[in-house]
Amino acid sequence: MVPENFNPSIGHPLYYIRKGLYSKISLYAPQLKGQLMDFGCGEKPYQSLFTNVQGYTGVDYDSEGHSHANENIDVYYDGVTLPFEPARFDSIFSSEVFEHVFTLQQILPELNRVLKPGGKMLITCPFAWEEHEVPADYARYTRFALKDMLEKNGFKVLVSDKSGNFMTTLHQLFVVYINDQWLHRVFFFSKFSFFKKLVRQVLVPLLNIAFYITKPVWPESDSLYLNTIIVAEKCS
Repeated sequence: MVPENFNPSIGHPLYYIRKGLYSKISLYAPQLKGQLMDFGCGEKPYQSLFTNVQGYTGVDYDSEGHSHANENIDVYYDGVTLPFEPARFDSIFSSEVFEHVFTLQQILPELNRVLKPGGKMLITCPFAWEEHEVPADYARYTRFALKDMLEKNGFKVLVSDKSGNFMTTLHQLFVVYINDQWLHRVFFFSKFSFFKKLVRQVLVPLLNIAFYITKPVWPESDSLYLNTIIVAEKCS
């Protein structure tokens, strides 16, 4: 099962971004098979969605800005070289990780090296999001930048998708602002527990529900969005 924090109810302050990621990963996960490496695995929240794999290896880097306490990481790497022989894996999954890799152009050849020819890689990256896991937050990539970097490092992009649209993104960022700034940095009332409960248990759910009801009214545009989702294949 995917933990509730990564497949949340509508009252969660990250409902729209997390629900969008859950939906897209669920859609493309069946394409990954065999021995899978979860690159930047953290707590492996989406492992249960990969029902066609025979092995699941979580790899991460002990970087500043993210605590790995209580996370089930199988292998740590040094930030430069993955400790595996060439063509070790049939597939690779990496969700919300590339923005934290300062030397992404150096890591892509490593991901290519440990993936078998014809193997697939599923990637998600934030496009419109606040700074997080600071100071190890280095980039926001467009889908065009990701495609260019992947193709230059031996991959063919099979799918380029998005989660969230213009209005969903604006709403999600507004709710994050309310949940973060109001509770921690702005008001005198922020120090009182009743105010925090009011925001988290009443205001945030009401905002999310109201947007859910009115969402069909807003004209569709995906020129601003929350996440990029890529399915790429290693060239033979």
